[in-house]
Amino acid sequence: MTSHDHDHHHHDHDHSELSETQLRVRALETILTEKGYVDPAALDLLIETYETKVGPRNGARVVARAWSDPAFRARLLKDATQAIAELGYAGRQGEHLVAVENTPRLHNMVVCTLCSCYPWPVLGLPPVWYKSAPYRSKAVKDPRGVLADFGFELPAGTDIRVWDSTAEIRYLVLPMRPAGAEGWSEERLADLVTRDSMIGTGLPKQPHEVA
Repeated sequence: MTSHDHDHHHHDHDHSELSETQLRVRALETILTEKGYVDPAALDLLIETYETKVGPRNGARVVARAWSDPAFRARLLKDATQAIAELGYAGRQGEHLVAVENTPRLHNMVVCTLCSCYPWPVLGLPPVWYKSAPYRSKAVKDPRGVLADFGFELPAGTDIRVWDSTAEIRYLVLPMRPAGAEGWSEERLADLVTRDSMIGTGLPKQPHEVA
């Protein structure tokens, strides 16, 4: 795709449909392209990689498989790195993965208090808030307060465990499957999985939200 074609492709879209982050990315892309720092075709390939091959969609597929396949779930909880590799997801920032399972009595949440270690192969690039100092400090001191900041509360009897990612170990939360999704295909189940539910700062969607 030539530079002209690339610009035309972008201008065909209604910017009102783009998120603030997407608009910022487009603006940065335009500047870098105009200055000759990046090749638009190479940038398209990189973006496609992170959108389709590296990112929350991968993690959603992992969770959906665990929800629908008890044997895979057992392998995931025993050795997440190996189990996730079965689905073709591996690479940088994903060498040592640990899956932690939510239950009615235990909710897991992931943070990286020192920097922003994050399981790229299954969650993509970390969101800005994950890297922020307020989240990194409050997640450890007041996890229930963090969940309230994200808009939900857990029952008083549910314990919260915070896992601190490091350069050696990164965590993936296996959320509980929502009621009403029994018998769903993996593809449909994956639609319920949100990025935040795999970090522990959110919950999966309810079946009626994707029906």
